[in-house]
Amino acid sequence: MPTRPNELTAAEWAIIEVVWARQPCAAPAVQEELAARRQWTYSTVKTLMDRMVAKGLLTTERIRNLMLYRAAISQREARHGELLRTVRRAFGGAFTPMMQFMLDSDTLSPRELEELQSMIQKKRRQNNPRPQGRSACNRTSR
Repeated sequence: MPTRPNELTAAEWAIIEVVWARQPCAAPAVQEELAARRQWTYSTVKTLMDRMVAKGLLTTERIRNLMLYRAAISQREARHGELLRTVRRAFGGAFTPMMQFMLDSDTLSPRELEELQSMIQKKRRQNNPRPQGRSACNRTSR
């Protein structure tokens, strides 16, 4: 199944996290980092990384006989793709049911609820700036 841009598979997440931390890096360095967790051979890692290049997730730079890889997407872009994929699969692409589920699941602490409320209020202020003109403080009575 083809993925959409910035939607990573579990294997791609494992690789790109190493690349973000160590870039530029060669495939053997990535394989070595993942060896304890994944038991992937070098050829598996190299194949996955080459596919990620083809998908536009990684870029390469050749220095003599060494191929160095860099992330072509940021962590923010990857998280955005992952969030959209999850919302699409679990909630039909609608964010309101997702938020309702989060609120009903009782997994949010009072602090997290406060932070979310603060973020929503800030976003509302950004989207609805006060009209330009004289403020109540600048008005003079005649």
